[in-house]
Amino acid sequence: MQYMYNMDLRMNLTTDPTAASPELNTTPKPFSVFDGCDHMLEAVLFDLAVQSFNILIGFPANILVIAILIRNRHEPSTSDIFLGCLAFMDAYFGLMVPISFLNLFYWKTVKGYSALKFSYGVKDTSGPLFLSCICLDRFVAVVFPIAFSQLKHVKYRIGLSVFVLCLTFAYASAKTIGGLPNFEKIFTGEILTTFTWMVICNLSILWALKRSRGAGKDEMHPMKKKAFKMVLSILFIIIFNYLPLVALFPFQDHYTPLVFSCYVQPVGYAFLNISSSIQPLVYLSRLEKIPFLSESLVNKLCCKKKPEQSPA
Repeated sequence: MQYMYNMDLRMNLTTDPTAASPELNTTPKPFSVFDGCDHMLEAVLFDLAVQSFNILIGFPANILVIAILIRNRHEPSTSDIFLGCLAFMDAYFGLMVPISFLNLFYWKTVKGYSALKFSYGVKDTSGPLFLSCICLDRFVAVVFPIAFSQLKHVKYRIGLSVFVLCLTFAYASAKTIGGLPNFEKIFTGEILTTFTWMVICNLSILWALKRSRGAGKDEMHPMKKKAFKMVLSILFIIIFNYLPLVALFPFQDHYTPLVFSCYVQPVGYAFLNISSSIQPLVYLSRLEKIPFLSESLVNKLCCKKKPEQSPA
């Protein structure tokens, strides 16, 4: 049996982790998170460390993002609904971390196993698709402002969000049920497609914002500068969290099964998993003032120093 997170949960295998091998009429050994990778633990431990970071930092950060979006619901931006859905899905994924550890080391039940498979399916799909929606919203706003003004109604974003949620739950359900041939290639294709779209989209936005300065103007309009910083932050998330998957997963056939399951997959998914913490932190860092938190606490967390006042 190979590394459970990767070959059983993240891919499309339906093996019961508590079942014995049909060729051997022996009592199965106790299930372990390191099963199959006992002597190749580096990448596995790296992935588990990321999972712990998500519950300690990512979960409260996502809850704070949701609270801020609800607080600002009377003056929302056009992409707030996508940000809210993304934060909710990431919070759900972070909340599954304790359940993951409990089921791996204590419960070892099929129900817990299925719940984990479903949560990984949600993470695999919701993050890339909702980030793509945010990129699409910003792309139309900057590159096609006239068309954007006609598509500002919230119904379009609600409809797109419902569509993405349907795709997410369909993918997660299929992963949980299992049995579909070459199912893992759906995820690889999704990552390649969304990564390419988001990079092209954000580079187009940056180019359009740079060009919009106008002749003889060195300073960018404050609103455009804010949009410029937002797009840069999204581009950072895309490259940091999704580039490892794009670079490694399409070449699965070039690795031995053990190396791929014990090294390549844990590292690749760890970069994807950490996005559940990076995305809300990047959003919070862009805010001029973070509600619900005292200014002194924010200054300590952000290591900000108050500007020194010049003597009168």
